[in-house]
Amino acid sequence: MMNGAESLVRTLLASSVDVCFANPGTSEMHFVAALDRVPGMRCVLGLFEGVVTGAADGYARMAGRPASTLLHLGPGLTNGMANLHNARKARSPIVNIVGEHASDHLQYESPLRSDVPGAAALASDWWRVGGDGRSIARDAADAVTAARSQDGQIAMLILPADTAWSPGGEPMGAAEPPALARASAEAMRRAVQALRSGRRCAVLVTGRALEEAGLPVVARLAGAGIRVMASQSNRRVARGRGRLVVPRVPFAVDQGVAALAGLDVLILVGSHPPAAFFGYPGKPRMLTPAGCEIQALVEPGGDALHALAWLADELGLPGAAPVPVAAAPGLPADGPLDADTVMQTMAALLPEGAILCDESVSSGRSLFRFTDGAAPHDYLQITGGAIGSGLPMATGASVACPDRKVVCFEGDGSGMYTLQALWTQARERLDVVTLILANRSYRILQGELKGVGIDQPGEQAHRMLDLVGPELDWVALARGQGVEAVAVDTVSGLADAFRGACARRGPFLIEARIP
Repeated sequence: MMNGAESLVRTLLASSVDVCFANPGTSEMHFVAALDRVPGMRCVLGLFEGVVTGAADGYARMAGRPASTLLHLGPGLTNGMANLHNARKARSPIVNIVGEHASDHLQYESPLRSDVPGAAALASDWWRVGGDGRSIARDAADAVTAARSQDGQIAMLILPADTAWSPGGEPMGAAEPPALARASAEAMRRAVQALRSGRRCAVLVTGRALEEAGLPVVARLAGAGIRVMASQSNRRVARGRGRLVVPRVPFAVDQGVAALAGLDVLILVGSHPPAAFFGYPGKPRMLTPAGCEIQALVEPGGDALHALAWLADELGLPGAAPVPVAAAPGLPADGPLDADTVMQTMAALLPEGAILCDESVSSGRSLFRFTDGAAPHDYLQITGGAIGSGLPMATGASVACPDRKVVCFEGDGSGMYTLQALWTQARERLDVVTLILANRSYRILQGELKGVGIDQPGEQAHRMLDLVGPELDWVALARGQGVEAVAVDTVSGLADAFRGACARRGPFLIEARIP
């Protein structure tokens, strides 16, 4: 007889969810056993839940559909919370299966008992405690539909252990999600009126508008002289030669304010108003100038591509527009590495069709300048500010796209949050090249200290922001996870190592030592 766990797995497969990133525990053992009995689910083990959830994020961004995760009770869920936060900001569709104690065991204060529904509500758009074994198929189908709704959501299905072992019901496929909300006629009228008024306007886009299918629609506006910008953080961006360069709102407050200075109207297409990353003493909270009118043409999670095409049609713009060709980057002169020469070297040698996962934090701020004219690639970035996303995101992207080279830019400090992703890359033989930008500090936080007015930190503050005494040995760390690695400190050394890593398959790590 099929039990509830098997019914759940069969429902996931019937709903085109065929990858499970997992870190299971006792309460999930019937689910684990069901994975043996039901063929078709690829199971990928992560040694920490932040790897599991971050990999599901990277997978969803590249596959365009959800993976499932398997997490152990409340502690497992909360261990994975940071990268679920990033995934939620990216609108990545994920179905999380979170184990729970047997229903009749919840009355006892056992060591692992916790408020799982309360934790689920912190980082999900939809959650439900599963019913009995016969209804769990419906619960799972609803979770998949929820994950695929509104251009991507985080769904949590809490699975009591007795639901998993009880007799199961008939599996089913998930229903199609509701159609994406579209721009209203009134919102369109206001946007067209603003763009024809002669006032200084800009259109702020994110999501599907920046992917390969969306950029030609954005190019219709940009080709007509309409200023188009991208949000600072985006789920996925199609970049490189032959693709429209859409400038992002800068991260730093002063630069962001300068980029938007003089605007009279900002039209939002699936994006949020551009707020500063943090609140700083004496600095603005919003990056738009005082008096700037903010119009929402379509809300986040809505049909941005339909809105942009409709807007272009209303303005009478041509159906296609030429895309300016950015200059191809060349290799920098040989010499000691710094952040810019790392970026330029990688951009000059990037394989065509690569997936670039970026958690370079402060060291990568020149990345776009060098990769505008690089080989065509997809760019994935940290979206929620919770560091530790880069290595897992690259892992999931490689599972989704096994025939594409994945290149991960990772800061040495943030990389330590989810180092275990390297083990998963080695076990699954994933084709990922990781470049560690080893400046031996939390450089981003040194800048933030100045941002709040502390120009001369004392010894204690300084010790909180550096990574020396001892220094991290990334070559040893990678080899300990089963990944080959080298360290380089010159342009020629990096170029040779990167060429070699891209010419072979499988995971490889390069520690780029920079000031």
